[in-house]
Amino acid sequence: MRTPLVLLNARLLDPATGGFLPDTALAASGGRITALGDDSHIRALADASTTVVDLKGAVVTPGLVDGHIHPVSGAELTHGLDLSGCTDLEQVRAALAAGVRGLAPGAWLGGWGLDPNAFGDRPVETAPFDSVLDGVPATLLLFDAHSMLASRRALELAGVDGPRTFDQASAEVVCDAASRPTGLLLEDAACELVERVAPQPTREERRDRLAAALRRMAAAGLTGGHAMDANGDSLAFYAELDEAGQLPLRLRVAPWCQPGTDADAVRALIAQQGAGGRLWRTEGVKIFMDGTIDNGTAWLEQPDRNGESTHAFWPDPEVYTRIVGEFHRAGVPTATHAIGDAAVRHVLDAVEKAQTSSGPGSRVRHRVEHIETVPDDTLRRFAELGVIASVQPTHCCDFTRADHTDNWSRRLGEERASRAWRCRDLWDSGATVVLGSDWPIAPYPPLGVMGGARHRRPSRDLTQAPHGPEQALTALQALQGMTVNAARAAGEEHLAGRIALGHRADLTVLADDPLTVAATELPDLPVLLTAVDGGVTHRDASL
Repeated sequence: MRTPLVLLNARLLDPATGGFLPDTALAASGGRITALGDDSHIRALADASTTVVDLKGAVVTPGLVDGHIHPVSGAELTHGLDLSGCTDLEQVRAALAAGVRGLAPGAWLGGWGLDPNAFGDRPVETAPFDSVLDGVPATLLLFDAHSMLASRRALELAGVDGPRTFDQASAEVVCDAASRPTGLLLEDAACELVERVAPQPTREERRDRLAAALRRMAAAGLTGGHAMDANGDSLAFYAELDEAGQLPLRLRVAPWCQPGTDADAVRALIAQQGAGGRLWRTEGVKIFMDGTIDNGTAWLEQPDRNGESTHAFWPDPEVYTRIVGEFHRAGVPTATHAIGDAAVRHVLDAVEKAQTSSGPGSRVRHRVEHIETVPDDTLRRFAELGVIASVQPTHCCDFTRADHTDNWSRRLGEERASRAWRCRDLWDSGATVVLGSDWPIAPYPPLGVMGGARHRRPSRDLTQAPHGPEQALTALQALQGMTVNAARAAGEEHLAGRIALGHRADLTVLADDPLTVAATELPDLPVLLTAVDGGVTHRDASL
């Protein structure tokens, strides 16, 4: 049998124990690890066609997997002005002014990553930018990708001149007391009113942006991701790149199930399960139970301090419960976006009802995504029900503050803000905790995600105090959150997440041990090599 890949002079890190294996080399064939041993033994397995890499003592971990990512929509949404570094309105205005100067007459301006904290105590609306965007159609995506600001000209072109009603209960064209739009659009249904009249890139441009984004992810050390959407051409793009040998990540894709999904659509989602190619597969369904706290569209057990975040994304939450039961009986795992405490509780109740009605032996690994604030009595239920806790710690790092002066914390108040991203409590309660970025909401480099889970400080200023340091994960837990736990969440612990014979040859090679590198320095640790299915997807020039 051919041996396409041999790695020598390596330190092979076992995330299950935190120790190094006694072996110093490995061989891969057929996409699996086929041999472990010393350098001389493994070198003998190579032939003229083998890629042999001397790692010079570098550390090999199982491939790092992002537990929540949006590759296709991320590649689209991160095109245009990057506003993520703007911390106040003056910086936003300056960035917009620079963007407008480069526009052709009548052209649209797009921006992304806008943090509502830039508005301070002012409402999030387009009024502060009216003079800069006078006559310019513009869409400014807020960092959570659940809302955007549309300029007055963009609203005019879209024919949006007042409130609307949507199937998505938390979607809204935000209006003032005179029913005039403020420019703020909440949730996809409202945003699409403007997006559908804005110029769109060609299909080829979209595919090329996706391919470039995936290559950058591989260079950052990612070997896989749990993709939480399959909208538009997503699956076709994955298939095309896979067939061309240009898909550098292994992707597990969960299509959306939105309010209004009828029985035929549910059956179609069930029938779609398992479809895919060599490196991608449709598995699971993504559902939304609420929106976001920053926009007042989460579902909280008590209203936020603005009187908002009072209801679910589904107009009738019991319809969601019924649909989860249907997926459960069909063996389809669900991944539900649930940020607020009421949303998380309802998801757990729905899973418990599905399990009870299906009887013993019907375990399906359902997931809750985000879990930004929950009370004590919710924690234990994840382990009891076998529900995966999928969290994104860098959201806490970069969009909230230890002193609770940020928009998220102000909306919640001290008691609930003190329960921010309870990663350690979830872990200690026995839950399987999976880490991810939710890119494009936060940066995708996995070492940054792992570092943030450990230090919980703003990545732009690591001298600031951590938000909830008691919720920090250990270095080993952070690594497990992107290896063994990611494999378990996908039901693949028998073939992924470990460096072991017969396991997938999805590997990340780092310049040093991620368990001993300081949390604040981890994002800068060089990624020397990435391999997926036994093929090299990134190789540093030093090797």
